[in-house]
Amino acid sequence: MYLTIALVFVAGYLCIALEHPLHINKSATALLTGVLIWVLLMVGRDGLFPDLGAEGQETLVHHLFTHLSNISAILFFLMGAMTIVELMDAHEGFRVITDRITGTNKVRLMWVLGPVTFFLSAALDNMTTAIVMCALLRKLIKDKHDLWTYAGMVIIAANAGGAWSPIGDVTTIMLWIGGQVTATNIILKLIAPSLICLLLPLIWFSFTFRGRIERPVEPVENEHGYKAVTPFQRKLVFVLGLAALLGVPVFKTLTHLPPYMGILLGLSILWVVTELMHKNASASESGHLRVTSVLRRIDVPSVLFFLGILTAVAGLEVAGHLTDTAGLLDRELGNLYAINASIGVLSSVVDNVPLVAAAMGMYPLTQYPVDHSFWELLAYCAGTGGSLLIIGSAAGVAVMGILGIDFIWYVRRMSIPALLGYVGGILVFWLLWH
Repeated sequence: MYLTIALVFVAGYLCIALEHPLHINKSATALLTGVLIWVLLMVGRDGLFPDLGAEGQETLVHHLFTHLSNISAILFFLMGAMTIVELMDAHEGFRVITDRITGTNKVRLMWVLGPVTFFLSAALDNMTTAIVMCALLRKLIKDKHDLWTYAGMVIIAANAGGAWSPIGDVTTIMLWIGGQVTATNIILKLIAPSLICLLLPLIWFSFTFRGRIERPVEPVENEHGYKAVTPFQRKLVFVLGLAALLGVPVFKTLTHLPPYMGILLGLSILWVVTELMHKNASASESGHLRVTSVLRRIDVPSVLFFLGILTAVAGLEVAGHLTDTAGLLDRELGNLYAINASIGVLSSVVDNVPLVAAAMGMYPLTQYPVDHSFWELLAYCAGTGGSLLIIGSAAGVAVMGILGIDFIWYVRRMSIPALLGYVGGILVFWLLWH
């Protein structure tokens, strides 16, 4: 049964990668894979967990509910952030930025958007930053493949930016809260490798990505009888939306509540403000500006894809595949650079959170004390290695769902520059801190 579970995951992963040739939506495959793995866990529980005996069923259900709680926290955060961004978009809030970006040179625009994403991800987190940047890119770029290329660079920049900040990625938060790293030290040790992880792909595209972008045609105002958004309304919703997103880390620090509570607080405030803002307008004039309308435009299939793939990975964790893999790496490689580099590559296939959790459990602080290079390199590799494949990070999955990027296209177009940045960052870390 142990091998069967692994084979089901590999088969499901291949179906996700071959979504377009198979004509099967990736969300359906991900959900099927996640459910099948847990069915196999339950059916084969006596062989997999002989020590549990009669309590095996209740224990597995408890594990499922525990993982579902963690997954739901991510999904509610994702839905809240997507709703806020869509609401800002509906009120033309991103014009505050797009009206100031007048250049059409592809390379120059990439060198502007890359660093912006990098530093924004350090302040927010990589998934939220990716969602915001996707909304911005849709306003700037018309051609689908150009749009996808910029989105791929956003994934690389968001993951690189999240790796050096203690609040930029779930794994860095885990290591920070767990006491493996301190905030000052992770910034000091990882800022240079993370910058290299961003700069090398930017240099790559400076030589391979030429020409000018084509801006999308602005829709005709009031073509559906909608009431025009005033400049005041546009700026107010943009500022409140940005405050709601940027305020999540502050909310978490002050209240010690999970991030999804912060994003829901921001959404609820924005909801109340927009309801009052349009209370005197008829439904035909301002219906598209209300949260009830915006919620219908949220990409539910991508949320279900997230649910399916995270449920599948949780099943692998419960079955022991991830812990066994971490143990195998430790026995066969031994070297901390080789171990962490391999964990980073693995994080492009499975979620980096259980991989880092397994590593935290395997290596006590007596072996690698606080702020040891092992922990910082683990944060870098687990955070940036997910860029190698589009479903290797929360940012990648969010962008894939929002913009419909093809898995195989990403491998052909983005995996090489992502690998270049990933390896370059490891080398810089070795040169500075070996």
